[in-house]
Amino acid sequence: MTAHPAERADPRFPDLADPRTFIDTDLPALWRTLRAEAPVHWNPPAEDRPGFWAVTRYEDVLAVYKDNRRFTSEQGNVLSTLLQGGDSAAGKMLAVTDGPRHRETRKLMLKSFSPRVLEHVGHLVRRRTQRLIAEVVARGEADFATDVADHIPINTIGDLMDIPVADRGKLVEWNNRTLSRYDEQDSQLEEWLARNEILLYFGELARERRRSPGEDVVSALATGLVDGEPLTEDEIVFNCYSLVLGADESSRMSSIGALIALAGHPDQWRALKTGEVSIAEATEEVLRWTTPAMHFGRRALEDVPLGDRVIRAGDVVTLWNSSANFDEEVFPDAQRFDLGRKPNRHVAFGHGPHYCIGAFLGRAHVSAVLEALRDQVAAVEIRGEPRRLFSNFVYGYLGLPVALTEER
Repeated sequence: MTAHPAERADPRFPDLADPRTFIDTDLPALWRTLRAEAPVHWNPPAEDRPGFWAVTRYEDVLAVYKDNRRFTSEQGNVLSTLLQGGDSAAGKMLAVTDGPRHRETRKLMLKSFSPRVLEHVGHLVRRRTQRLIAEVVARGEADFATDVADHIPINTIGDLMDIPVADRGKLVEWNNRTLSRYDEQDSQLEEWLARNEILLYFGELARERRRSPGEDVVSALATGLVDGEPLTEDEIVFNCYSLVLGADESSRMSSIGALIALAGHPDQWRALKTGEVSIAEATEEVLRWTTPAMHFGRRALEDVPLGDRVIRAGDVVTLWNSSANFDEEVFPDAQRFDLGRKPNRHVAFGHGPHYCIGAFLGRAHVSAVLEALRDQVAAVEIRGEPRRLFSNFVYGYLGLPVALTEER
């Protein structure tokens, strides 16, 4: 094993902290080279941030996800917070809380995801999605991102949290600016302001639900107990924030990416239309193929050997789902979009103790879109250049002009 690397750039690899990298680079080639030549890669520091590790092989990514003894989420779980030195929600939000507090808060939140509730949610998602697709088919042309994908997950999580319908559009707008930027001209200040808007919104909603609770997730957090004590307002607000971001952004990006993939792979469109592949199988491949959350991050609590490197205590470690999900050692012919792929043990929702609490919702949203397309649409045509997000965390699209031909 080698010691901590010299802090100089390897000219073969671009800066993984720079959002431009994910616009300008041949990403499949980059991940393939990193997995083969530098699977535990040191991304050197820049003037405005420290260096960090990038882990790209599937088995190494899984190993770190599982190891919550030597790696912590409490100092941040994405690059933007890890490189700033920490997350203001640490110990208060499920995603950046470890140990017993994480387990008990997770159990409290999962009470709102009972089989009865989820079955009802699944029915509502399918009905809403069928209606949205029908409206687009009737018009002939639309922007699939803004006319369909933006409306599905936010309304599902809105139902679960009993968010007023009139407020849901604002949350989609704020979400986009919190996790990514519309383009390179947007500032980090806009991201920060959007995040604060979400927190302020849920602060008011939490106070309202404490006064008059219902059967929704916000009420469960506002009235629930952990270790015999109620959650603080910060804990309620931060966990509402996390639920909305997680449930909304990844589902929207997967649904938009699904349409692009189906339009570009006529054989897979036929397999979906004819029933050669099931909706469940197709959903898993869409999630693998799109991998909206490109990475999650941890900080090492002690020196940890990984591959031929030693990650030192205090180092930031990023786990690149967008590479692991295309690791040829696990996914044969990984660059092929194959709706019938089996097995399909992707890490689009992470892995281990911090596995995404909203994974069911993500699957429900993608399944509903695929089912509606199968049932109502004869042909998909992309009518313009998809508009990409500017982000080092979320991979996806803000705009997708399409024409959907009605099934006769």
